[in-house]
Amino acid sequence: MKINISRHQIYILLLSASLFLFVLIFSFGLLIPEGQEYRLKRTALKKELKEYNQYQVFHDERLKTLKELRGKNRNIITAFDRAFSPERFKKQHESHFSSLTISKIQRAKDGGDFSTYEVNATLHISSPTNFYDFLDALNKDDWVIGVNFPIKFMRDKKMIKSSFIMKVYSNNKDKNSSACVSPAK
Repeated sequence: MKINISRHQIYILLLSASLFLFVLIFSFGLLIPEGQEYRLKRTALKKELKEYNQYQVFHDERLKTLKELRGKNRNIITAFDRAFSPERFKKQHESHFSSLTISKIQRAKDGGDFSTYEVNATLHISSPTNFYDFLDALNKDDWVIGVNFPIKFMRDKKMIKSSFIMKVYSNNKDKNSSACVSPAK
């Protein structure tokens, strides 16, 4: 039995075999190793995306909390940014007292991010309720003020003389100006 294969068919058979061999070498030499590397990179990317999403959720929660706190404490935040003015303080609170004197402001040692000023105040009041009304008014004031103990009350005929030390806190603008970040909108 004689096999009759034409030259044209032999060329096609050789070309097909060489192309098949090229595809095998290309797939085992390049595609399969790259596919394994792709799967490893895809797994690593999924892990990183999961971690990123966790951080994004954490960031969103903290940003929401920050915005709520800024909204609730807007007056306190702006009070820290205002410089203390003894004249304005006297003007605002002279209705509580018959006389109010404030001694010179002395800057206390800096406590980190805030400047502290000590103010000695001496006043004459007709009753202790005036002093308590004054303390309530300090809470609604334009500055962050702490009244330090002891508060001295002395009777002076029909009036009560009181003296105490207040600490006025304000933001160190020179230290915080570079660290200040504008809020995201």
